[in-house]
Amino acid sequence: MIVFRYLSREVLVTLSAVSAVLLVIIMSGRFIKYLAQAAQGVLDPSVLFLIMGYRMPGFLQLILPLGLFLGILLAYGRLYLDSEMTVLSATGMSNRRLLGYSMAPAAIVAVIVAWLSLGLAPQGVAEVAKIFNQQDAMTEFDTLVPGRFQAMKDGSRVTYTEGLSDDRGQLAGVFISEKRMQRQVEGEKPKQSGITVLVAEKGRQVIQADGSRYLILENGYRYDGNPGQADYRATQYETHGVLLPKPSVSAEIGEREAVPTRELIGSDEPRYQAELQWRLSIPLLVFIVTLLAVPLARVNPRQGRFLKLLPAILLYMAYLALLIGARGQLDKGKIPMELGLWWVHALFLLIGAALFLWQPMKLKLASRRAVKEMAHA
Repeated sequence: MIVFRYLSREVLVTLSAVSAVLLVIIMSGRFIKYLAQAAQGVLDPSVLFLIMGYRMPGFLQLILPLGLFLGILLAYGRLYLDSEMTVLSATGMSNRRLLGYSMAPAAIVAVIVAWLSLGLAPQGVAEVAKIFNQQDAMTEFDTLVPGRFQAMKDGSRVTYTEGLSDDRGQLAGVFISEKRMQRQVEGEKPKQSGITVLVAEKGRQVIQADGSRYLILENGYRYDGNPGQADYRATQYETHGVLLPKPSVSAEIGEREAVPTRELIGSDEPRYQAELQWRLSIPLLVFIVTLLAVPLARVNPRQGRFLKLLPAILLYMAYLALLIGARGQLDKGKIPMELGLWWVHALFLLIGAALFLWQPMKLKLASRRAVKEMAHA
C-alpha cells in the first residue's frame, strides 16, 4: 500500500505540473488571439475572461491525457534512473503490478476527462457560441471605445471618436477613414481605388425600420482622393449618413460540438454519431496511453531519462492524429459507423500490449542465452 501511494503521488504531482504548463501555453495563445479581436473592436473586452473560462473544459479534456502520459514517463523515468525501480523489482514488484498501480491514477483522470468530454465541454462550447452570436449582432457603433483608433470591415475602415456618451447615443470629434475598392472581377482580387476621410464635430446613431443602422454625422468635411496624389476633393456637409457594418466574429467552433451528449445518443445523423464516438474515445484514450507509457518509461540509468521521451511523444501524437483523421473520414462516410474510431484504439492497444510484453520476453531470452553459455563453458 505504501508503494502504491508513493507511485500514485509521483505520477499525479508530475501530471499536475505538466498539465498546468500545457494549459497556460494553450490558453495564452488563444487569449492573445481574442485580445487582438478586442483591440480591433470586434469583441467586447469584458467577455474575454468569460470566453476563456468556458473554453477551459475543452482544453483540459485533451491536455489531461497528454499530461498523464508525460507524467508517467517522467516520474517512472526518474525512478529507473535513481535505481528505485530496481529495488522495487527486487522486492517483488512485477510489471503487471506496476501497470495495475498505474491504472489507479489513470482511472481518476479518465473519470475527470469523461466528465469534461461528455458534460462540461459541450456546455462551455454552447455558452461561447451564445457570446459570439451576441458579439456578432453588435455594430461598429456598439464596439467603439473613446480615444482609440479601431479597424473595422476587414481593416478597410478605421474609426475614431474623442468622446462617447454613457448611453452610447452621441459621439463627439468623429474621424472615419475608409478605403474604396474597385468592382471585383470574377477570379481577381478587389483593388483599392482611393480613400475617403470623414471628420465631424458630433454624430448619432439612427436605426431604420429594416433594422439597418446608420451613423449620422453633423458639421464636418468629407475628403475623397488617392494616396500619393494631390487630387483630393473636399466637401463640407451639415449631415452625412454612414452605414454601420456588423463585425464578423470567428468562434472557430462547430455546431455539433455544442450539442448535449444526451441528444447525440440514438441519433441517426452520421455527424452526431461521429461526435459521440469522439467524446467516448477521449476517456478510453487515457487507459491506452497508460499502457503505452509504462513500458516506454523503462530506461537504462546509463542512457538517461529523456532517451525515450521523444519517440514516446511521437507515438502519442500519431495516436491522436490518427483519431482526428479517422473522425474526419467518419464524417464523410468513408469509414463504416460500426468500425468508427474503435479500430484506432484497437491498433494502439495491440502496440501497447506488444511493448508491455516485449521487455519480459527480452529478459527471458537473455537469461536463457546466459544459461546456455554457462552450460557450454
